[in-house]
Amino acid sequence: MALPGSALALPATPAAADTGQCTFPSKDYKGRPWALQRVNLDDLWATATGKGVRVAVIDTGVDTKNPQLTDAVDVAEGRNFLPTKDDKGKKIEGRGNAHGTTDTVGHGTRVAGIIAARRSKKTGFAGLAPEATIIPIKQNDAEGHGTSDELAQAINYAVSAKADVINISQDTEKALTADNNLEKAVENAIAKKVVVVASAGNDGLGGKLKKTYPASYPGVLAVAASDRNNERAVFSQSGDWVGVAAPGVDMVSTVPGGGHCSDNGTSFSAPYVAGVAALLKQHHKNWTSKEIVAQIEQTAERSVAGHDSRVGWGVVDPVKAVTDIPDPDHPIQTPKADEGMTDAKPPAVVPVHFGETADQRNSRLATYVLVGGLVLVAGLGGTAVAVRDARRRRARVQRDG
Repeated sequence: MALPGSALALPATPAAADTGQCTFPSKDYKGRPWALQRVNLDDLWATATGKGVRVAVIDTGVDTKNPQLTDAVDVAEGRNFLPTKDDKGKKIEGRGNAHGTTDTVGHGTRVAGIIAARRSKKTGFAGLAPEATIIPIKQNDAEGHGTSDELAQAINYAVSAKADVINISQDTEKALTADNNLEKAVENAIAKKVVVVASAGNDGLGGKLKKTYPASYPGVLAVAASDRNNERAVFSQSGDWVGVAAPGVDMVSTVPGGGHCSDNGTSFSAPYVAGVAALLKQHHKNWTSKEIVAQIEQTAERSVAGHDSRVGWGVVDPVKAVTDIPDPDHPIQTPKADEGMTDAKPPAVVPVHFGETADQRNSRLATYVLVGGLVLVAGLGGTAVAVRDARRRRARVQRDG
């Protein structure tokens, strides 16, 4: 039984990291944003650009007036799941056209840019998958009028529109009943090899642990936000359901009308990962959602062994994800033929040690103490023997002399 009244929130920019006002259109960002500086883009794009891959952005719409998105968006396949008129037949301002290509909020346009903004000589900013195709699906607005049922409809539509990847940068914290329409839509997408990427949420100050939906559904790649130090951004929500983290602080991206602005939030971490998924899908169309997710998780940068509730399996490494593939014909975590995708266990990730575990460190220190003690004892013993020998020599000289 679905809960049609379950509103979905667009994770707002955290107040603690406010970046100021943004106008539409805005000025071009001239440099290379830090989130792209951490990636060797030449190596990345020499391997994959996302060409031929379709990414559905279910959000507030995608404005095609931004030059970096004009050729990136499949307008014909775009859809608007928000009503354009109220109960009295009056047009609702800002709801846009039927193809989801207007965005008065700017949220969806930013998300789409991080995934597939075309390269331009005017700016150092580009999407991680700069030749992927965006399917714009408008399903929410600034007032959060989108519901879980409408999101379910949008996901089902994305699958029918041949999306390879779906990005969902919105969530609801209200627990839904079992077998609701939203969960069923997610299950259906994953079963059809569509990778579903969702933001973890921004209500994580103080390490607050709280599930959000659809991010915490089985099979969804839930993305937390990381900062410039590859640590959890202070606002990012944590939990054992978090898959990976990605840059989510000072995220430069495209805005309606043209130009760029900076923003913060897991809303912009998710499309960073969706872009990586698009790069993988380019050369591995037959890989299942589980295989794509496992590849991204197992190649992430880890500061601790195993899974961390704050950053999942680590901060995504785009280059390693698309190049570190031992056997493309036999991808990791291949599901058994009779294994249901939504019942699949989390990937068995081999821990990558960038340092010692606490036990290893304690063991090493204990060894140092033991060895140091033995050296000290040996040193003291050697000194005692030397003193004793010196006394004997002096006594012998005195006696013989």
